[in-house]
Amino acid sequence: MQTFLQIIANGLMLGGLFAIIAVGLTLIFGIVKVVNFAHGEFLMVGMYLTYLLTTGIGVHPYATAAAVVPILFVFGAVTQRLLIQPLMHARDEHIQIFATVGLSTALMNLALLIFGADIANTPNHGLRSQIHLGPVRILEGQLWIFLAAILLVTGLQLFLARTNTGRAIRATAQNRAAARLMGINDRFIYVLTFGIGAACVGFGSALIAPLYPTSPTIGTYFVLIAFVIVVLGGLGSIPGAFFGALIIGLVDALSGFYIGSDLREAVVFGIFLVILILKPSGLFGTRVSQSHVSP
Repeated sequence: MQTFLQIIANGLMLGGLFAIIAVGLTLIFGIVKVVNFAHGEFLMVGMYLTYLLTTGIGVHPYATAAAVVPILFVFGAVTQRLLIQPLMHARDEHIQIFATVGLSTALMNLALLIFGADIANTPNHGLRSQIHLGPVRILEGQLWIFLAAILLVTGLQLFLARTNTGRAIRATAQNRAAARLMGINDRFIYVLTFGIGAACVGFGSALIAPLYPTSPTIGTYFVLIAFVIVVLGGLGSIPGAFFGALIIGLVDALSGFYIGSDLREAVVFGIFLVILILKPSGLFGTRVSQSHVSP
C-alpha cells in the first residue's frame, strides 16, 4: 500500500510539472488559434536564463523568476507581433505552424552554438531534499512546483473571469469579429496572450531548472507531453490542461512502475491517439469548432 501511495504521489507531482508547462500552451491556442511548436524552446530559454542568473549572480533559482518571467513575456509578445501576426491572414493557415517549427529549430541550434551539447546543472539550493508527507516522500522542489501550478491556474482563471482585460481576451477567443465591433483591439489581445503564455512557461522554467539538467533539447520532451495534455484536457481549456496534466502524470508513474519505464511514453501517447479517435474535443473541452479559453 505504501508503494502504491508513493507512486500516486510521484504521479501527482509530475502532473503539476506538466501542468505548469501546458497551461501557457493551451492559452495561446485558445486565443490565437496557433499551435506553438516553439513552446518547448521557450522553456529551454527560460531554464538557461535561470542557470545563468543562478550561477552568475548566486541568487536562489526561484528568485530568477523576477527576471525570467518578464523576459519571456517580451520574447513571446515580440514573437507574436513579428512572426505570427504577419501570417495571420495567409492563404494557408498551416504556414503559422511552420513558422513556429522554424523558430523552434532556430532557438535549439542557437543554444547548441552558445552552450554546446553538454548539460548545464542549475544549483538546487536544497530543493532536491526530501519531505515526508505521511508514508510518502517527495522532493521539496516538486512540492513547490505542484503548489505553483495550482496558483498559476487559479490566477489565470481569476484574471480571465474578473478583469476587463481577461473578459476582452475571452471575447476575442469566442468571436473575433464581434469583439472588434465592441472596440476590442484584437491584435493587441493576440500579442498580450502570446506574451502571457510565454511568461507562464518562463515562470515554470525557474521552478524546473533546479531539478532537471538544462540542454538545448530539454524542451522537446516536455512540449510533446504538453500537446498530449492540451488534447486530453480540451483545446483552449485551462482547467482541462491542469487536470489533464494530473492524469498524464499518474499514467506516467503507474505505467512506469507496473509496465516498465521503457514503455511508459508509449502508454502516454497511446492515450493521446485514443482521445483523438474517441473524443477529439478532449475530456473537458467543447466541440473543436467552438474551442475557446474556458473561464
